[in-house]
Amino acid sequence: MTPPRTPQIPVVVLAGFLGSGKTTLLNHLLRNRAGTRIGVIVNDFGAIEIDAMTVSGQVGSTVSLGNGCLCCAVDASELDTFLETLTRPSARLDVIVIEASGLAEPQELVRMLLASDNPHILYGGLVEVVDAAEFDATRQRHPELDRHLAVADLVVLNKTDRVGEDERERLRATVAELSGPAAVISAEHGRIDPELLFDPALRPDGEEMAGQLSFEDLLRQEECDEHEECDGHGHADHLHAVYESVDFTADVPMDPRRFMAFLDSRPEGLYRIKGFVDFGAGDPDNTYALHAVGRFLRFVPRPWARGEQRLTQLVMIGAGIDAEALTAGLAACRAEPEPDAADTERAMWGVLRYVPEPAREGDAEADAADVQEAAVEA
Repeated sequence: MTPPRTPQIPVVVLAGFLGSGKTTLLNHLLRNRAGTRIGVIVNDFGAIEIDAMTVSGQVGSTVSLGNGCLCCAVDASELDTFLETLTRPSARLDVIVIEASGLAEPQELVRMLLASDNPHILYGGLVEVVDAAEFDATRQRHPELDRHLAVADLVVLNKTDRVGEDERERLRATVAELSGPAAVISAEHGRIDPELLFDPALRPDGEEMAGQLSFEDLLRQEECDEHEECDGHGHADHLHAVYESVDFTADVPMDPRRFMAFLDSRPEGLYRIKGFVDFGAGDPDNTYALHAVGRFLRFVPRPWARGEQRLTQLVMIGAGIDAEALTAGLAACRAEPEPDAADTERAMWGVLRYVPEPAREGDAEADAADVQEAAVEA
């Protein structure tokens, strides 16, 4: 029997030019982590302030943020070393966020993650933060911004409260054109729903402090006091309005060729797809865990458990997506009642090229190149 796979920790790259609001967004994630333990890697030199903690060029240091989260200040060349440290079971982290330098090439950080030999990490997407009020000026000073947007998986159009409605729509249209299929989310003060980037961790009762306000609770209440629209419930209650979540379940296997065609043509604004796929006759022994973020796509096969109901169960998350069209598109992927087993098996090659090498036999070097090409498509 195949032993259960160790859960992998998603690694999210947070990029954007100086002043775009990356650190503000990161602080927001830390304040609204809902029990999720976050590892923060600051890929920069100089003073980076994360709430009450300041990292002043201390490359190679690791500091506890006091809430189950950790922060490291690293040079890019030491990235693998610190990922190894943060992914140890003793760290008990659920997600890692790399705050890239304001002058970093985010595509290179993504390539480093995809080329990493660390089996405990999973690419969690490239988030590019853009200052709406200074977009044109930033683009003029840094023409490479167009290239950064072209490889982003999610774009946060930040500081939208500082521009008028017409300007906001113009900026959204421009950013959407430059970023292609990436989802574009408008935000004020870096506030986005953390569930866009990672799933809330489920903790056993009593593991997280209860019965008293934590430091992050106090910070969240402070935010509410500054913004009357919270009504005391916190920003998380209304952040969901900027994106949609669509669920799909089918008790009929998916046709691998049709399903891959659906994934290849997934619409703009569809940021994440997660869940499990039953390919029926294509691989009757396994269900396939699907992880897609932006342009990145990966399948991981897992043997069906004894007595497990054979279902395809997917969750799709995005902005400005057509839920009915997505559901109809997936419904059209269902296999015929009596598919040709040989043809279905051949069609599975389209799926298997997105299966990481440890999970299958084959040319590891070619497989890694395939995945990297799919994930970082300039």
